[in-house]
Amino acid sequence: MLAVVRMFLVVTISIIICIFGVIYCLFNPRDPSHVSFFGRLFGCMAPIFGIQVEIRQLLFTAIPKNCIYVANHQNNYDMVTVAYVVQPRTITVGKRSLLWIPLFGLLYWLSGNLLINRSNSIKSHRMLYRIIQNIKKYDISVCIFPEGTRSRGRGLLPFKKGAFYAAISAGVPIVPICVSNLSGDKIRLNRWSNGSVIIEILPPIETTNYTIKEVDIVTDNCYILMKNKIEELNQEVMLRDSC
Repeated sequence: MLAVVRMFLVVTISIIICIFGVIYCLFNPRDPSHVSFFGRLFGCMAPIFGIQVEIRQLLFTAIPKNCIYVANHQNNYDMVTVAYVVQPRTITVGKRSLLWIPLFGLLYWLSGNLLINRSNSIKSHRMLYRIIQNIKKYDISVCIFPEGTRSRGRGLLPFKKGAFYAAISAGVPIVPICVSNLSGDKIRLNRWSNGSVIIEILPPIETTNYTIKEVDIVTDNCYILMKNKIEELNQEVMLRDSC
């Protein structure tokens, strides 16, 4: 019964957000400032799923004005976790098929996000080139899932290099976003409380000292950093939820 109530609330609230969002964005379509606003609206649904989200942001190091955020991509619950920490004037990169999701796809595009066709590598590379140009031209940042697909409980998958090529080419830092485990039996819709989820924004990784030929070094360093941090967060959550 609890699962039915939760799904009813989530679907109803999502439809309301999407209808309101589409109308709102029509007055100023494709404005990058829309993305973080609607990300926070979707993120407010986290308590409906019985999860407590703790966000840890940089305390002593300011988040760069223009950067490329890279986050681990787990499952559909990213919509109420990662989406909540998208910073102002930050757009995300998603697959073109999102456009066909009723209402949400239209909102995703109208709010200023980028859609790429992953089956066409030529068009995808052109899109990345556009990202590189737009970061400084339009004073924006970009959030990308470097795994390229949802991990669904398989741990942090190998990173694709596109985000790191873009960061080095644009001369902007990479800011990792690490989210503790959301897979397996972490979230059960019929369970009242599903424990904690920790999201931590790590210090920026500077790319100005690297060349395109060294993209493997940057990619590997970021992967190891995020993998270790995610494992650390998972251990902390396990201890916290077991108490």
